[in-house]
Amino acid sequence: MIKPDLSLPLPDDLGAVHFTGIGGSGMSGIARLFLAAGHRVTGSDRSENHNTEQLREAGATVSIGHGADNPGVADADALVYTGALWPDNPEYLAAVARGIPVLHRSQALAWLINRSRLVAVAGAHGKTTSTGMIITGLLGLGVDPSFVNGGVIQSLGVSSAFGADGLFVVEADESDGSFLLYDTAVALITNVDADHLDHYGDHDAFDAAFVSFASAASELVVISSDDAGAQRVRARLDHPRVLTFGEADDADVRVTDIVADGPVAFSVTVDGRTYSTRLRVPGRHNAINAAGAFAVLVGLGHDPAAALEAISGFGGTERRFELHGVVRGVSVYDDYAHHPTEVAAALASARTVVGEGRIIAIHQPHLYSRTQAMAGEFAETYEQLADHTIVLDVYGAREDPVPGVTGALVADRFRDSSRVDFLPDWQEAADRAAEVARDGDIIMTLSCGDVYRIVPQVLDALSSTPGS
Repeated sequence: MIKPDLSLPLPDDLGAVHFTGIGGSGMSGIARLFLAAGHRVTGSDRSENHNTEQLREAGATVSIGHGADNPGVADADALVYTGALWPDNPEYLAAVARGIPVLHRSQALAWLINRSRLVAVAGAHGKTTSTGMIITGLLGLGVDPSFVNGGVIQSLGVSSAFGADGLFVVEADESDGSFLLYDTAVALITNVDADHLDHYGDHDAFDAAFVSFASAASELVVISSDDAGAQRVRARLDHPRVLTFGEADDADVRVTDIVADGPVAFSVTVDGRTYSTRLRVPGRHNAINAAGAFAVLVGLGHDPAAALEAISGFGGTERRFELHGVVRGVSVYDDYAHHPTEVAAALASARTVVGEGRIIAIHQPHLYSRTQAMAGEFAETYEQLADHTIVLDVYGAREDPVPGVTGALVADRFRDSSRVDFLPDWQEAADRAAEVARDGDIIMTLSCGDVYRIVPQVLDALSSTPGS
């Protein structure tokens, strides 16, 4: 993939902007903001999705397939590219040849943020949900922030918007170091569970990037008290104002009394006072996410009771434990989880909802490097927390295939082979899930790849296949 040069100065003005990879969750949100700011926006992606349809409705010209002759490429004043782009992309090469500004998506977002007061949310897991909770909380408190989230906030129907106030909230991407580009006022670190070592090289470099991110925050750092990686980062910080959150006894915002049998309920204690609430979303991990968002709002000066009440209105984001349909009593969910820690949290949430039923997981491994490094962890997580698992083949995203690295690496690491199927053919996978499922069960797709596209096949298979 293209390694962005984040040291390049940003141009003073941007006119017509072309987005290569416009359909992605982050790119589409940024493109929507450029449209709202009055820019002419064109773009391309390799396939249609909900984001490309919405952008057309908003006024963008979107092409399917990348090509130098796509509308907007020849007369754009700047090109913005996704982090998953390869250097031989024809639109990227055309922009370089023309000598126009070529910006990584984080640079385009930094240009938009400009002199706003920035709340940036980073971490290996929980960023999108935590960002959505902060935005929901601010809106509930009467603040009108600008924001860009990595997923659509269900109650708002969008992942980005310009607000009337001077506050800007973003989900900051650590995968390629671009989160270090922003002029952050308040930094929230949900966790530092090492990932993206293809970029960083080793765990220490990954930690060091988060130390730099937090150290640069001008007002406040909010960081997990529970996550081991976050605590390594905390120990290296020399910052005048840090708030910790979590279940640890010494957390500044301490979470207690978590009840996760359905929409999660919990209490938080800050400055000697305790406040309680119930969210609209399930999962123990969401109580922790909410505590981080709560710490941000309290750190910004909002009343604790009002802040927690506002956060409780958060109804989730798309592709985070999202229900797509119920057929013959089987509920079909999709989740973005793509790391063993995230998968464990997603399956634990599903367990609180399924009751006496079973969980049939459809796992699409994401990235060859992650699959190769973590096949055993994935297998252990699925075998422990799901009742049956169907493994698809690897979604490579920005990576070239690695010989011998397929979804079979995960399936072969199961101790009990009767509880797993490796089925690269999606129709076979959908049919197998429908065959296994019975009334009261959950079928759940998990990956940040394109596994959500199998959901209609699963629903159709359920309609035509009797349960076991």
